[in-house]
Amino acid sequence: MTDAVPLAAEAVTLTLPSTAGPVEILRGVSMRVEPRERVAVVGASGSGKSSLLAVAAGLEKPTGGTVALFGRDLGAMDEDGRARLRRGRATLVFQSFHLLPNMTAEENVATPLEIDGRRGATATARDWLNRVGLSKRGGHYPHQLSGGEQQRVALARALAVRPELLFADEPTGNLDARTAHAVTDLMFELTAESGAALVLVTHDAELAARADRSVTMVDGRLTA
Repeated sequence: MTDAVPLAAEAVTLTLPSTAGPVEILRGVSMRVEPRERVAVVGASGSGKSSLLAVAAGLEKPTGGTVALFGRDLGAMDEDGRARLRRGRATLVFQSFHLLPNMTAEENVATPLEIDGRRGATATARDWLNRVGLSKRGGHYPHQLSGGEQQRVALARALAVRPELLFADEPTGNLDARTAHAVTDLMFELTAESGAALVLVTHDAELAARADRSVTMVDGRLTA
């Protein structure tokens, strides 16, 4: 881990084209996330929460303003450069799991480690599957796992590389209440243990209350 600020966004705007004309998605959003800090972004559907996360993670280029990850300006990089910066430092967990269907749970967790050139990828993957309670499911493919199990695999994959920043976009949105609670416990427990900062997009007020602080998106603007 470094002492660099994981995320600093200043006056970010995002305007996207539509058949009815340009649509303002983000309107002058500024946000800062400190090392080890857990921040929840809440708001109604369509308020711009997921767009903010996509811009903050470098998956979407803003129309205006600046976004820096670990002190590096994403606007000065091409797509490959942004991907290299994220690799091993900033990882993502989505509502829809995004596991590779032709790989087992163990292979899904090990693959990012192998891409990053880490030694002992298989052993590390097994260790993280054990941490999320899936030590006996490593040989199973995604279609053989429940939704909660798939999300735990996705969480293990994201954290196995020991990132400094975890982005989570509605990570419990497709889960029943009991499973969502278990996955939430794991996410907060494991980020605290690893020292990763967390940016959590959610519409769940109870989940947001577990973060160090919450900010609210309203019509593309961010309020404390």
